[in-house]
Amino acid sequence: MTSRISDFDIDHLHALLKSSGLFLKTGPFTYRIRSSVRSVAEGLFLLYGQNRFFPEMEFVDFDIRLDSPNSLRRRFRPKLDFYFDHQTPFKPLPISQAFAFLEWGMNWCVSVHMNQYLKLHAAVLEKNGRALVMPAAPGSGKSTLCAALMLSGWRLLSDEHALVSLHDSHLIPVCRPISLKNKSIKVIEQFDNKALFGPLCKDTHKGTVTHMRPDARSVELDDTPVKPGWMVFPKYIVEGETRLTERIKETAFLKAGEQSFNYSLLGAKGFETMSKLIEACDCYNFSYSNLDEAVETFEKLSATAV
Repeated sequence: MTSRISDFDIDHLHALLKSSGLFLKTGPFTYRIRSSVRSVAEGLFLLYGQNRFFPEMEFVDFDIRLDSPNSLRRRFRPKLDFYFDHQTPFKPLPISQAFAFLEWGMNWCVSVHMNQYLKLHAAVLEKNGRALVMPAAPGSGKSTLCAALMLSGWRLLSDEHALVSLHDSHLIPVCRPISLKNKSIKVIEQFDNKALFGPLCKDTHKGTVTHMRPDARSVELDDTPVKPGWMVFPKYIVEGETRLTERIKETAFLKAGEQSFNYSLLGAKGFETMSKLIEACDCYNFSYSNLDEAVETFEKLSATAV
């Protein structure tokens, strides 16, 4: 029997994280998360409260822990290590960045493992039964646009990973909080004052970072794949016009390949899966500076699925 994480109070969740750990399922992946840091418990309670809690699991995909390696580090140098199966793949970070560190580590787990999917660095949302895939490099405005679309009624599959089935090219959801940084935080606060944010982590290598909670419907449908519909390459341009233009599929294929974590690794299967994905999508370039105009443009685009 499973319960929601929000069924427990933060003290209970904190105690659980310090002992046996929290068993969390997001999309097709299961995590065992342990940490003695209270801000980790607070962030999980706030941003994953709608997710199901499992008291234990015989098998997990990722066993992770966020802690200082010893009591002296905790007292004199309050930094944290990220442990993955008892290994430490990253340099320690300040304890003030604990929740962001957890989210980055969870992303890393998917990015470098689980090659039963074609994986793109992309936001993925759904409207009218079709998936919008937005591959983009950091700084493109992808996450800001993703957050605005979710707040406007689009279903969130992921802000970070487009997982493409090798069998039918459908998009596999892995719904987790949306990462926002620096000016984007205020932009989304002004776009919708109902947006709910987790811990604010300052002075990270990305600047000031926070995460926004997914809506309940997106979390509830986290095990329901979506057929592809559109591939859009977004670009935020300061004071730029809102512009959606068609992109030929050959160049869309190449650009999507650049944003893939494992296209080359998958070899012929990667080529075949990417080809099917591109063929199933209408492909576009999109530039914007005004979020309201951007959302209106995507609403018109989604009407083509009806």
